[in-house]
Amino acid sequence: MKLRPFLAMSLFTFLGIFARAEALSIGAAAPAVSAKTDAGTTLNLADVYKANDYTLVWFYPKALTGGCTKQGCSLRDASAELKKKGVAVVGVSVDPVEKQKEFKEKNNFDYPLLADTDKVVVKAFGQSGGMMASREAYLIDRKGKVVYHDKGQTDKQAEMVLAFLNAKKS
Repeated sequence: MKLRPFLAMSLFTFLGIFARAEALSIGAAAPAVSAKTDAGTTLNLADVYKANDYTLVWFYPKALTGGCTKQGCSLRDASAELKKKGVAVVGVSVDPVEKQKEFKEKNNFDYPLLADTDKVVVKAFGQSGGMMASREAYLIDRKGKVVYHDKGQTDKQAEMVLAFLNAKKS
């Protein structure tokens, strides 16, 4: 029966779309990976880590959708406060450059969005690399270490990160 190996392979492929790899833990080294931005240029995350006190890398499933827009707008609206705390923001999804550009322009985001179409970034951060990125956020310090991780907080994303930073300073 040659059908059995085919069915097994199909099942593994199907499950792989929904499987969750191990997320990076607090204290782990953040991946030094690169991807195209909404502007079509290449951004190396390691360069961003080194240039800022903190880098918030937030992942979202799909540009121009309700929850992802709320998540991005929460970070946009708190931009001044985040910058005061030394936080650079980078958004990531598997959408193409054109979609990321439209998402950024429509919502006046003042930070880059990575078009991780080859899923290098999502996989490096412990996501499965399935059809979409999982909603989550990582705060990385200047040394390239993960200091905070959450499962993504739609309209509360900035509030959660700022609460963490405020508690850390106390």
